[in-house]
Amino acid sequence: MKIIIAGAGIGGLTAAMCLHRAGFEVDVFEAVGELKPLGVGINIQAGAVRILSDLGLEPALAASGIETRELRYANRHGQTIWADPRGRHAGLPWPQFSIHRGELQMLLFDAARRRLGDRRIKFGHRIVGFEQRGDKVFAQFVDRDGKAVRQAEGDILIGADGIHSAVRAHFYPDEGPPKWQGILMWRGVTVGKPFLSGATMVQAGHHTQKFVCYPISRVHAERGESLINWICDLHMGEKAMLPREDWNRPGQLDDFLPRFKDWKFEWLDVPEVIKAAHAIYEFPMVDRDPLPRWSHGRVTLLGDAAHPMYPIGSNGASQAIIDGEAITQELAAGGDPEKALQRYEQRRLPPMARIVESNRRKGIDIMLDIVEQRAPQGFTDLETVLPAGELDKIVADYKKLASQDRETLLKLAAAKI
Repeated sequence: MKIIIAGAGIGGLTAAMCLHRAGFEVDVFEAVGELKPLGVGINIQAGAVRILSDLGLEPALAASGIETRELRYANRHGQTIWADPRGRHAGLPWPQFSIHRGELQMLLFDAARRRLGDRRIKFGHRIVGFEQRGDKVFAQFVDRDGKAVRQAEGDILIGADGIHSAVRAHFYPDEGPPKWQGILMWRGVTVGKPFLSGATMVQAGHHTQKFVCYPISRVHAERGESLINWICDLHMGEKAMLPREDWNRPGQLDDFLPRFKDWKFEWLDVPEVIKAAHAIYEFPMVDRDPLPRWSHGRVTLLGDAAHPMYPIGSNGASQAIIDGEAITQELAAGGDPEKALQRYEQRRLPPMARIVESNRRKGIDIMLDIVEQRAPQGFTDLETVLPAGELDKIVADYKKLASQDRETLLKLAAAKI
């Protein structure tokens, strides 16, 4: 069986390697002319690291990124609300990694190229259309100038072409642009001193003003430094959305730094970290409404093309990786490929829709808003502000929803490709 994947992002490349290992013939088509290590930091949850580890990639991940020790939530005064060990530090068989998105992308590309072969990953090929005839799919690609460059024939087409997916738009042409609820993000990377455990991911503040930070480089850690990935979120009101999301849109300090000038914690000077960044990027926090279907005949969606979501709970890339394993398992089970894609959809669409909706309602971050509302000036006893029972339920409910609870992770591990 020949499978066409449109998109060489994190989800597309992971799916390609899983499918190749299962014995499928796979061709990957990517719109950009050349992959470059762009972006800033990203977290890969233990459940997704399990899949990458099965592909033999854990040593490369460990050599590049930071094995995350804990996730810590704090108020805007830097006081801890909740801290949770992550990955192996929580007793799981796999770590969680914080890593530069560009380095992860290149790591996956290098591994996929070695396994599939150079000719199986084609750059400068943007999918613009396709048609299904009988038991075949014919996909059309153009170059960056819009000139037709290829028609590819396959048995299955997987649209892993991101939040602006042309494959998704083929089935939902009237969907419109991504949804924006007024939150802008500014992102940067700063070389600084290690903070807290030296491997802690922090979410501080509340829904309308939040600061996220975590180290992403093992090389820097070995030098006694911390390459700090940071994000500032601000709710700007219900304005018109920016023309298009672009991770390379330059950000301006004056647009957000004044709101964080007093965020000087005992363990981190937030304004100093922001000012020391070598570059800052601005991006609107967007998602899309859950779809009623991903699979249509022999065509389906994966990753951000299927379920773009707010970056809450570190789910975006991790869920795309899990998609790649799931679709491989269903196709490898044999039988009618169309029914396999339907099973993949039935397995993955409902939980992804729930995560998208939960993240719109702030997801696990709701604890930050509760503490801000009940104790805006800080607290001396957290139990009087957010009782342990209430906090534990917020955490447990979200972990279960995102399949990050221990029971679900171990159950997934038992289902090998």
